[in-house]
Amino acid sequence: MADYTNATFEEVREVGKGDFATAGQGSAAFKNTLKKLGVGSAVVRRVAIASYEAEINLAIHSDGGKLTLSVYPDKIRLVSEDIGPGIADLDLVMQEGYSTATEEVRMLGFGAGMGMPNMKRCSDEFDLKSAVGKGTTITMDFKLG
Repeated sequence: MADYTNATFEEVREVGKGDFATAGQGSAAFKNTLKKLGVGSAVVRRVAIASYEAEINLAIHSDGGKLTLSVYPDKIRLVSEDIGPGIADLDLVMQEGYSTATEEVRMLGFGAGMGMPNMKRCSDEFDLKSAVGKGTTITMDFKLG
């Protein structure tokens, strides 16, 4: 089994609650970093989509959190961690079109209920853990090569 305790590269981006002015900058930075590291365009595109969806979800639904991009010899790992409020129904949140976004958020063009399904679709491995009142952690792996 591969050792995933030490990444060859790691980058962390903080995302604030309701921070739509800068939401998307972290995923753009990740995309540029991966290109500079020579990661193939198909993988870069998938990571960029998943990180954007995670970043927007942090801004919409959490009380703040962070995205961590870790590069290993055989994969890229993207972890989204937030503080509260957590997800009550993990199956429901994975259904396309389901959203708890407010009307105000929807008026900004977000909250269509595709974030989680898109993250899962783009990643090779997807793990969602959440505790109501505590927070949510999403771990996504993208195979290299």
